[in-house]
Parts: sequence; C-alpha cells; structure tokens
Amino acid sequence: MLTKRIIPCLDIKDGRTVKGVNFVDLRDAGDPVELAQRYANEGADELVFLDISATEQKRKTLAELVFHVAEKLNIPFTVGGGIASVEDVDILLKNGADKVSINSSAVKRPELINELVAKFGSQCIVVAIDAKQLEGNWKVHLVGGKVPTELDLFEWAKEVEQRGAGEILFTSMDNDGTKNGFANKALARLSEELNIPIIASGGAGTIAHFSETFKTGRSDAALAASVFHFKEIEIKDLKNTLKKEGIPVRISSAQAEKGINNE
Repeated sequence: MLTKRIIPCLDIKDGRTVKGVNFVDLRDAGDPVELAQRYANEGADELVFLDISATEQKRKTLAELVFHVAEKLNIPFTVGGGIASVEDVDILLKNGADKVSINSSAVKRPELINELVAKFGSQCIVVAIDAKQLEGNWKVHLVGGKVPTELDLFEWAKEVEQRGAGEILFTSMDNDGTKNGFANKALARLSEELNIPIIASGGAGTIAHFSETFKTGRSDAALAASVFHFKEIEIKDLKNTLKKEGIPVRISSAQAEKGINNE
C-alpha cells in the first residue's frame, strides 16, 4: 500500500500566511518562509503554497516568495494561485516549485489542463477543486470560493482526470476551518470513481480526523493549515498515531531521531 501523505498548506495573502473559516475571516498565521522550513524539519511529506488572492486580484503568484520558500525545502512543493498559462507554470518551476495547482483557470478553460500536461507531465499538474453542497449537490466554486458555478464536483473531477491531471486537491468549503473533520463521504466517492490520487482538504481539527479520512474517506493525502500553524497538532505525534493504527506513513531516519517511532 502506498504511504499516506501529510501536507501542511500555506494560504498566502499579501506575502503572509493566513487562515480563515469557510474561506472568510482571515487571520495572520506567520511568515511563510519560516513556516516552510519548520514543516520540512518536522517531517511533512509535501508542502502546498496557495496565493489565495492571486486570481481575485488578477495578478501572478509571488514568484520571488516561491523562490525563498523553495530554498528552505527538501520535500515536494506545490504552488497555486493565479496560474493561467504555460508561461506562468514555467516561471514557478524555475523558481523552485515541483508541482503547480490550478483551479479557476482550469474551469474557465479546461484545455489548459491538457496544455500543461503535454508540456510538463501529469506528475506536475494538480487541479484544485473548491466545492460546497447546495440543495444536496456538490457544486464547484471559483475565485477563492466567491463565485458559484453549476458545475458538479464529481463530473468535473472525472473530466480533470481524463484531461491528464496527476492529482486532485478537493477542498470542502462547508468543512473548511471548522475543525469538524473532512468531507469523507464525498472523498470516498471521488476515490471510488477516479484512479488518480485525491488530497483531502478542509476540516482537520484532531488526529482522529486524519485517521478517518484515510480509512473512511479513502484519501491518498490529507492537507491542513491552522492545526499545524498554531501547533495544535504536531506532525510527529500525528504520524506516530497513524502508524500505530496501521496506516502507512513515511518515517525518515531524521524524523525517528526527533521522536517519531519506527517500531
């Protein structure tokens, strides 16, 4: 069985890490470069950097900040926000990103997925999908969750896979920031209907929530922000617990020295 990945997320606004609830009420969570280095040292499997205001403000992701974050990392690094062209991706990869995440631009012009996959490969392209339940149906939202669409989450996810994307990052807007757990029913359906990895996002509040999304939601990775930023959950404690529950996680020798149990 493939190991399950733990992924801290840096939501960036005006060069600072922020965190909100249900995509609003943002508060400062620290310097992104310092947080990135901390997570690399603490045993995170990957890091995601999302410039949450890039699309809304019609500007490009902060390539210089990406470069400074990448300098501190020895783990895979995914960057998203305002990416709308092959050129945008090229700049980010040259500044240290390993993968890119596209969202609104993919919905507006789905062939962008094909273009990026053809140029950079599936393994490099993550499609982020923000969705919430409206009258019982999961509907995709754009521009940081501000613009609802009629697009169905599951139909869009299938198209994303068919166009060659390597992973899907699904954020439940209903769960985001609530710390009540991930949207495991929707995640399990995505995992059932698709063959590419699904990253769970939105709702992490306890170590048990991570366990549940791997077992019940069948997620391949779990992404969280505030519980890591504010040290409500330590990555070493999380991985130790998951390992004891029989969930496969990656433990490096350096992490073992810092107290992650390899037994």
